[in-house]
Amino acid sequence: MSKRLKIAITVGDPSGIGPEVSLKAAEDPRVKAAGEIVLYGPKTDAELGEFSAGKVTAKAGSSAYETIVQAVTDVQAGRVDALVTAPINKQAFAKAGLPWRGHTDLLAHLTGTSRVAMMFHSEALRVVLATVHVPLAEVPALLTTDRLEATIRLTATELPHFGFSNPRLAVAGLNPHAGEQGLLGHEDEQVLRPAVEACRQDGINVVGPLPADTLFVNAMQGEYDVVVACYHDQGLIPAKLVAFGRTVNVTLGLPIVRTSVDHGTAFDISRQGVADPSSMVEAVLLAARLVKATRKRSSA
Repeated sequence: MSKRLKIAITVGDPSGIGPEVSLKAAEDPRVKAAGEIVLYGPKTDAELGEFSAGKVTAKAGSSAYETIVQAVTDVQAGRVDALVTAPINKQAFAKAGLPWRGHTDLLAHLTGTSRVAMMFHSEALRVVLATVHVPLAEVPALLTTDRLEATIRLTATELPHFGFSNPRLAVAGLNPHAGEQGLLGHEDEQVLRPAVEACRQDGINVVGPLPADTLFVNAMQGEYDVVVACYHDQGLIPAKLVAFGRTVNVTLGLPIVRTSVDHGTAFDISRQGVADPSSMVEAVLLAARLVKATRKRSSA
């Protein structure tokens, strides 16, 4: 009999809805069937009473950070099998003097990982981001050929873990109509296409850059398994539009399994008992699936 999974859930910023959705998800029958849930961070009324509901504070930011560190330590030590995270607040992190803008770069730091990528996963659509939490004006400078090539290669390496043995990747163009061969911007031909061609030469099944306004429709219709988007909103608007509440944030490239919800801290409804745990449930179920897939490969 295989060992029952133990899945860590960090409650995120204690001033937001993270504790609520974490507790609700832990009681979901599907989650209980998937494994034993270990909650990290403030969760009782007494513990949460130390934090102001719906307020950005350094104390809450520090609490969220310390909770993540503890959970990552336990995953690395084998005391739990996977990490599922409720949302943090970037402003609270900043107020606490923490340099990381979100989970992805913090987890890369804690695990000593040099190359990671953020993927949003649902049955309807999968999207990987080449750049993440940066101002839109900075995207063209950050989106180098090397960066995009590394993101494509990482995505191609990681997608088999999700059941795609020969994943079909498509890269979204940065500019309207993927630049119209230079008429609407030079980045698509001079920066993106060389990255795609280099990966194709190594046998990766990738095409692009393709006009983003139709690419996501084609991906949803089954033409591609994953879309590599150039920037945050290009990828996450379609991902959340088609499957909000069912989409899971996955960090590719980590030595541990980490999933998360597709929403933020929702301070406006904190501690009102109305937060929807659907995305947290999906995040736990996907984490369990990924751990089982890893175990199966290891025993093969």
